[in-house]
Amino acid sequence: MAKEITNRSEDYSQWYIDIVKKANLADNSAVRGCMVIKPYGFGIWENMRDQLDRMFKDTGHVNAYFPLFIPKSFLSREAEHVEGFAKECAVVTHHRLMNAPDGSGVVVDPEAKLEEELIVRPTSETIIWHTYKDWINSYRDLPLLINQWANVVRWEMRTRLFLRTAEFLWQEGHTAHATRQEAEEETLKILDVYATFAEEYMAMPVIKGIKTANERFAGAEETYCIEALMQDGKALQAGTSHFLGQNFAKAFDVKFLNENNQEEYVWATSWGVSTRLMGGLIMTHSDDQGLVLPPKLAPTQVVIVPIPKPAPEIDEVAEKIMRELKDLGISVSYDTDMRKRPGFKFAEHEMRGIPVRLGIGKRDLEKGVVEVARRDTKEKASQPLEGIAAHVQQLLTDIQQNLFDRAAAFRAEKTVKVDSFDDFKAVLDQDIPGFISAHWDGTTETELKIKELTKATIRCIPLDAEEEEGKCILTGKPSSQRVLFAKAY
Repeated sequence: MAKEITNRSEDYSQWYIDIVKKANLADNSAVRGCMVIKPYGFGIWENMRDQLDRMFKDTGHVNAYFPLFIPKSFLSREAEHVEGFAKECAVVTHHRLMNAPDGSGVVVDPEAKLEEELIVRPTSETIIWHTYKDWINSYRDLPLLINQWANVVRWEMRTRLFLRTAEFLWQEGHTAHATRQEAEEETLKILDVYATFAEEYMAMPVIKGIKTANERFAGAEETYCIEALMQDGKALQAGTSHFLGQNFAKAFDVKFLNENNQEEYVWATSWGVSTRLMGGLIMTHSDDQGLVLPPKLAPTQVVIVPIPKPAPEIDEVAEKIMRELKDLGISVSYDTDMRKRPGFKFAEHEMRGIPVRLGIGKRDLEKGVVEVARRDTKEKASQPLEGIAAHVQQLLTDIQQNLFDRAAAFRAEKTVKVDSFDDFKAVLDQDIPGFISAHWDGTTETELKIKELTKATIRCIPLDAEEEEGKCILTGKPSSQRVLFAKAY
């Protein structure tokens, strides 16, 4: 099979696009900046969604759904919020089309102008808090722990499949609490859920941290995040959890009677992850042969390939193995395509990132063995047919752990401390720069100047950062702890 994807070392951006396309994950659509998620890509997203949904429900959250359209006046109620999203909003102004008088096609009916223009949902804080005003009256109505799975639109000028598109899929949690402490605890609880999901299911190590005031979500008092490092040395913000204080409650007049029968504004959080995680999954693990998937998220964990083609005796053994694997909760398929040679099938399944491949031929059956190939290391070995299901089950666990360990080792290698601006720039000039731990004087002015000079941003202030006296790499002013810089997606 001819090589189908660009090498990472030659053109990382093209390599990424090649994998998305060749692994049948997504395509560009007829609408500029939007994507079509293909069945295989959507299968991975479904596994992500379903696992996260279980984790949310295990922590007491329930799902609901709110409108796609938001009255424009709602956005203006929270000043920072509207300022943060104004440039990305798609606006609905009319509700009807008509045939053009000159017969040239379809045009907007000027008589169908909306009384109030509608924003296509960029995020749902405003419409949800308008609704919560009717739902919350007493402390008995709290906490309100709601999540929704939805699509949103943010009009991006420069797009890349999964990583940044005008429309994308996500979940957004919106919770209301009686006290500041409860809301802050909720914010950090969800951050832990995101980190656990990223590391235990995506096999993607992350750093939990807090955003600077400049990088904070529009309308939040604090924004917490998980940051991951991709193979090209750039950071990816993989999830955010926001403590909103009482800003939206005040904007939409959402109050409750406390246990002393006194009226108070509620405290709020919001949090979300999106199909951007698909981009993170690809860029954390994949290689020059195609997609590499952690077994816990792979739509098909094992594929059985008959060599050279299906035959009754091979089919019988394959069906027995499939039954045993399915009894263990392992997803498996049998490639019975008669038109393709085994070598082509091997390359195809490798491209799709299926974690384990079993090859069965008549000679293997005579010896009582099966060829087992693992996608992460490309190692192949013959294993006895007896006990093969248990062997594969353990192998999937080993692959999941190896992918995490490999990514963690890469991040450790590409995380460096620097104490001067010259050293800072030298690291960023490397082909694969990575995370840089450095002192910063705490001002937005310095943060923006560093970004202007280097294109690197403060990804977060790590939650486990220790106090350490030092000097800002740019201004030389005092600093009490290091922050994490990187170039980012």
